[in-house]
Amino acid sequence: MDGVRRIGTGTGCDSVLARVCPGPSSTYRVAMALPRVFAYASALVVTGMAVTAAVLAAEVPDLVGYVAVAVVLGLFSTALGVVVARRRPHNLVGPVLVLVGASPVWVAFGDLYTAVVEARPGALPVWDWYVAISPGTWMVLYVPAALLMLIFPDGRLPGPRWRWVGYGLIVVPILFTLLAAGDPEPFPAPFADVPHLYTLPGWFLVPALGLLAVFLGLLVASMAAMVVRYRRAADPVRRAQVRWFALGALFLPATLLLCWASYLFTDRPDLVLAGLAATYLALPAATAIALLRHDLYDVDKAISTAATYGLVTTLLLTFYMVASFLVGLGTGGASPVAAAAATAVCAAVLAPLRVRLQRAVDRRLYPVRRAALAAIDGLRDRTHAGQASPEQLEEVLAAALRDPALRVGYLVPGATGLVSATGAPLPSGAALRVPVRAGGHEIGALLRGTVGSRELLRELADAAALLVEVVALRIELRQALSDVELSRARLLHAGYAERRRLERDLHDGAQQRLVSLGMTLRLAQRHLDDGTVDVDGLLDESVASLGLAVAELRQLAHGLRPSSLDDGLGPALSSLASKAPVPVALDVCPDPVPDDVATTAFYVASEALTNAIKHAAPGAIGLRVARLDDRLTVRVSDDGPGGAVVRPGAGLAGLADRVAAAGGLLSLTSPAGRGTVVEAVLPCAS
Repeated sequence: MDGVRRIGTGTGCDSVLARVCPGPSSTYRVAMALPRVFAYASALVVTGMAVTAAVLAAEVPDLVGYVAVAVVLGLFSTALGVVVARRRPHNLVGPVLVLVGASPVWVAFGDLYTAVVEARPGALPVWDWYVAISPGTWMVLYVPAALLMLIFPDGRLPGPRWRWVGYGLIVVPILFTLLAAGDPEPFPAPFADVPHLYTLPGWFLVPALGLLAVFLGLLVASMAAMVVRYRRAADPVRRAQVRWFALGALFLPATLLLCWASYLFTDRPDLVLAGLAATYLALPAATAIALLRHDLYDVDKAISTAATYGLVTTLLLTFYMVASFLVGLGTGGASPVAAAAATAVCAAVLAPLRVRLQRAVDRRLYPVRRAALAAIDGLRDRTHAGQASPEQLEEVLAAALRDPALRVGYLVPGATGLVSATGAPLPSGAALRVPVRAGGHEIGALLRGTVGSRELLRELADAAALLVEVVALRIELRQALSDVELSRARLLHAGYAERRRLERDLHDGAQQRLVSLGMTLRLAQRHLDDGTVDVDGLLDESVASLGLAVAELRQLAHGLRPSSLDDGLGPALSSLASKAPVPVALDVCPDPVPDDVATTAFYVASEALTNAIKHAAPGAIGLRVARLDDRLTVRVSDDGPGGAVVRPGAGLAGLADRVAAAGGLLSLTSPAGRGTVVEAVLPCAS
């Protein structure tokens, strides 16, 4: 049966159970729905008690505030219990959380019942059985919280032997209540005349005291169950859930501190009510967060901070008590002013020590944070000393957090996403991404693997921002140097190719014509007087050859610098646009542009237009040239299919080199299905 119960706790438990033992599947489903049904029914009962208490509070105006606080606290825990039961219908934590909410409502109802009976006799019936069990019911108030500690977070006991603790938490309060009801002493006012249901001899106090000791042991065992669960938990989720519950339980010692402070300052335990109220808010809230949103916040950081301030408060209260005692010995009487002044001095002394105390607490309660921050500081120091490189950040963080899957990504210009320390693209996937910022700008990110909360990674991101910025700058510098080397090589190769083309064109064209022209003129010179050669024809042929040579030289020169630029950049681009086979919307600023900048701008427009017409088959093209201060922007856009990229050796790559050689920057934007934009920004100083 235990094996069947374990199978039924996971996702799809009904289908698994149906395969193991198909017969009782429907019965099992009904049994698994009982926790949620019990939670709903208990919530209705608690709500009814709260409404009744609110109605009765009108009879005793002095208790209205007290009852209102108790009802709010009770309904808060009850509502969270219903939410947990709805989200985790097979888990007993939800119903027990509702019972935790019933405790303050039950106490307020009992105090209000007593007050109404005393203030307005006859307004309410006096129930003999209620008066009889009232002296022993205080023990029942601790049972829901103890059961919660016993079954949290999966709704089951830590092991078979722990069932005796569960039985004891139910049986011992019942036995104690029965023994307390048999006390022959008269009941306290206003129930002094109420007869006892039964009385017991005086020796019954011995087993009653024994039950008190047993009940205290059961409460300690319930708390020990949480420690056992934490030590056994190998799943980080389960450990985080237990730590959340422990954070809520920390309000119990905080309540004791408030009680201590209340007696020190007011000689009354009034502040303990505030501590109990905070406990009834914190414990249900921590339980619900643990089950439903365990990764909501860094619970380790919260526990460490709470423990640190708790220690500081304890030290200050101790110092105040000692100071009050010493001042009383010295002056013969109490002097709260002197004690408070001494405590203020102590607080000023403790302020610088709080950081050290926080570190000491972190080493015990939050070792991961301490190790990670120490690793970052150590890497920064070793880098400064030249003994390490900042690129080792990912390695040291992964080792400190014990998360081999952790990645450190960097943002560099020109990259579409995060890159690694080597400059390779780094896919983020579905991992938790925490940005690293410097000067308000994102420079990288920490990508969680399996360990670490968002808050911890944010703190580590702030601590590692300087190292991340250094690595990002080094990656950018390496890429820039690599781009410069590649661009220089491409420009060199392009220069050699252009020289070979010019040499070939000159050799095969104008040079051959000029050689032929020279030979023709030499022939005419030799036969000028003998009349054997048609000199006029030779001269005409020479003139024609000379014209062809000039035309070829002019065409070669146009390849180096378009002659249309003689009239300015605007007319040259107008002439270029008029020859395009698709409509070109031209927008060129009329400002004069230096000749070298105009030449580069013309080639950017010419190459971009050619690529758009050749590859994009656009319906329309836009060509815009604008000048702002000392920069000239050339923008060519089309409405084609997009998806263009800069490929090595292609026209846009050579164009980027030409723009870079002029000190400018070429960018390409070409999302799929949304057209292409080629934009060059060129320095254009007057």
